[in-house]
Amino acid sequence: MRSKEKKTIEIVVFLYVSINKYGLLGKRLTHSFSKDFFTQFFIENNLFAEYDLIKLDSPQDLDSFFNREIKAYRGLNVTLPYKEHVLPLLDEIHEEARAIGAVNTIKVNESGRTTGYNTDAFGFHQSIKPFLDFNHHRALLLGTGGAAKAVAYVLEKIGLEVFYISRNPKGNKTFGYSEINENMIDSCKLIVNCTPVGMYPNTNETISFPYHYLSKDHLVIDLIYNPEQTLFLQKAADQGSIILNGKSMLQQQALKSWEIWSK
Repeated sequence: MRSKEKKTIEIVVFLYVSINKYGLLGKRLTHSFSKDFFTQFFIENNLFAEYDLIKLDSPQDLDSFFNREIKAYRGLNVTLPYKEHVLPLLDEIHEEARAIGAVNTIKVNESGRTTGYNTDAFGFHQSIKPFLDFNHHRALLLGTGGAAKAVAYVLEKIGLEVFYISRNPKGNKTFGYSEINENMIDSCKLIVNCTPVGMYPNTNETISFPYHYLSKDHLVIDLIYNPEQTLFLQKAADQGSIILNGKSMLQQQALKSWEIWSK
């Protein structure tokens, strides 16, 4: 083999081996914006890295990924439905993620040791700053999963009282959808949908909710970003409410994830 060809092959092998891999763990990933976001981010910042969508159909698949494949990655994001299931699989959990009870960002060091973080809380806080006012002293969260935990953590930290709506209501300040009434909505001027209902491709679905009780004083947020305006947000906008989707939150949490991975 000629020396020039050999050198070219060596360079290609070196680049392949030294590429930094990142990815998103989840069950339904066709809607994800993360791959496009990070691919563009890597190009703009001249980073030799790639971002994979890692579809896992069951908790058992997640367990298997941790046992066999995780060491190939430098960092991972976690989405539905694994933000809570991932907790016992990690070597270490950052104190804020532990307080929230959910992880959406994992750092993997060179030896394969994993540390879990929650950047959803940071992203949500950044996204709502321009919209909060004196009306917003109580919040009603639709859903009680990992995303709802991060939202509640932020809101309670800045002094709001938080109530939950769940299909299976358990515990204090948690109610069923059939229990939502005018007084509840009137006292909670911040409404946040933390469920995947209405997310692509099921864009014709929406939550059973008495939208007619909403007003111009309400801030209604849907953490979904695809579509940009869910049926839930459309119906809230029809009542004059201020609406916000989850795209800004996602961008902010993604940048925070990169900050963690690149330390």
